[in-house]
Amino acid sequence: MSQLRLRVEGQSFRDPLNREIILRGINVAGDAKYPKSPDLRSHNLQGFFDADVSFVGRPFSLEDADMHFQRLRRWGYNTIRYIFTWEAIEHAGPKIYDEEWINFTIEILRVAKKYKFYIFMDPHQDVWSRLSGGCGAPTWTLHAAGLNPKSFKNTQAALVHNTWDNPAKFPKMLWCRDFAPKAIIDGVNIQDYLQSHFIAACEYLAQKIQSAGDLEGDVVIGWESINEPNRGLVGIQDISSIPAEQHLQLGTSPTAFQAMLIGSGRSCKVKTWSFGRFGPYQTGTEVIDPKGEMAWLSAEYDDSQYGWHRDPGWRLGECLWAQHGVWDPSKSKATLLQKDYFSTNPLTGKVLDYQAFTNSYFLNHYRAYKNAIRSVCGSTIIFCQPPVMEIPPSLKGTADDDPNMVHAAHFYDGLTLLTKHWNRVYNLDIIGVLRGKYLSPACAIKIGERSIRESLRRQLKFLRDESLEHMGDHPLIFSEIGIPYDMDDKHAYKTGDYSSQIRAMDANHFALEGSTANGFALWIYVTDNDHEWGDQWNGEDLAIYLPNDLEFPASAFSGSTTPDSTQSSKDHHLDAEEPKFSWRKALTLPCASSGSSRTALQPRRCDRAEEAYLRPTPIYVNGRLESYAFDLKKY
Repeated sequence: MSQLRLRVEGQSFRDPLNREIILRGINVAGDAKYPKSPDLRSHNLQGFFDADVSFVGRPFSLEDADMHFQRLRRWGYNTIRYIFTWEAIEHAGPKIYDEEWINFTIEILRVAKKYKFYIFMDPHQDVWSRLSGGCGAPTWTLHAAGLNPKSFKNTQAALVHNTWDNPAKFPKMLWCRDFAPKAIIDGVNIQDYLQSHFIAACEYLAQKIQSAGDLEGDVVIGWESINEPNRGLVGIQDISSIPAEQHLQLGTSPTAFQAMLIGSGRSCKVKTWSFGRFGPYQTGTEVIDPKGEMAWLSAEYDDSQYGWHRDPGWRLGECLWAQHGVWDPSKSKATLLQKDYFSTNPLTGKVLDYQAFTNSYFLNHYRAYKNAIRSVCGSTIIFCQPPVMEIPPSLKGTADDDPNMVHAAHFYDGLTLLTKHWNRVYNLDIIGVLRGKYLSPACAIKIGERSIRESLRRQLKFLRDESLEHMGDHPLIFSEIGIPYDMDDKHAYKTGDYSSQIRAMDANHFALEGSTANGFALWIYVTDNDHEWGDQWNGEDLAIYLPNDLEFPASAFSGSTTPDSTQSSKDHHLDAEEPKFSWRKALTLPCASSGSSRTALQPRRCDRAEEAYLRPTPIYVNGRLESYAFDLKKY
């Protein structure tokens, strides 16, 4: 058995020497969300709708792989959550796999092997596809669903960075078969058609990695289920109103029924929202008028391009939900016929909520995915990722209580992520709100930086305990957690003062250390991050690595100059002093650019707020790890 082979033993990971292993990981890399050829970062429109794309060269070139993996190893990471997309494998059409990209990926994994990483594969998606404003699924899947991506802009069926009139002003992003029985393609329901192709593509990649002979088990120790699954409309009790549990609204916020009308070319007045320091608030209304343009493919669309056969009962050029009797489009003023259409399971009649969705629709998909991967890699670890921040599925003591399973959870400090500001005075216990712990969200406010840090720690510990209760004795890792770097209108990029980012990142690691989780994968490593476009995807800027940041004079780091109205309230600070010691000199790998003489503002820095994330962490433990912590303010 290889020294790197990892096994699951109850609530922990073990190596061949029976040491407990803690996964200190990072997501590699954000660049894998979009094609290399053409280079379709989310602010580029040219070539955006082309189906002829290639991901060869993502996440980085083979020539640069050693440099990136060496840097990450030097920073103390032993684990990589390896990002890939369905589109990278099957972009050309159903069952047409990109062998060149697969071979390239195998070579990249072989380079990673030299640095002794534990790697688990992440089939990444966000809001389905690049064409719908996220990443993941190929273009042809939208056509299969009867949708026309070129009409998404005018119908606001999706907010897409590439097609936004002014990409620099793009708004912050918020991230089923039984309900559409008429949606039949090649004799099966569209849900089964798309899910089976997704699973088959992942299975094909797993087979190729296994056949390589030197990767599966030695380097690739596991596979994660689909990234951040969401219930969509399933369980919505009234599509004419915003669900009470939808705590977050931003920009135009149509109800599901209004979205159906706008997607059918009809004008609607919808509410608009913004997000302030006390949460979302309504700013007014806006009329969205697509002027007859529909988000659905026209009746003249030629399905022969991809070789599938659409059932004649599924009429293109019409809203799919109107065809199922949800609303009546026959009159100038549309009539809602079944506002509770998605509220119950059509097969059982039982009321659907998020838990019911997780324990039925999600689990059915997860089982199919797990069985496909295990049919190729029989002993691989499966990282089960249920819907984010929702109650996990009830697996304990059931046939799904797989001893070789890991719970992969995600957590973000939502207030900091959305406001792009580290608030030292107050924050919100979002997990407590979601679990109904408080009579009002106002009761969930935590005052003072010490209380905020403790709240983050308690939230992560709650998720760990909840996992044991519902999923059973399994390891848990947070496969995504991170902070925005472009805080306070990119103040740090102008001054070199990363004190807010250091405090936010330290608070997140403080929470991780107190959660008793078995590891994490920090979000994110990006090779092409810059100050203008961040991570090159939808305005996000969470990358810990920046190829050419600016080197400021040492005095710029001696104290905080962040514009923060809360700074005067020292009683709310964890510590008024900034960290006295920078780990950069001891732990960082120099950037490619070098020179004997350096001046201020020269491109040099590669890492950002590294004082907080380059920290001592137990990796191998003889026995069982009970607890650990690192106090940054003492160093």
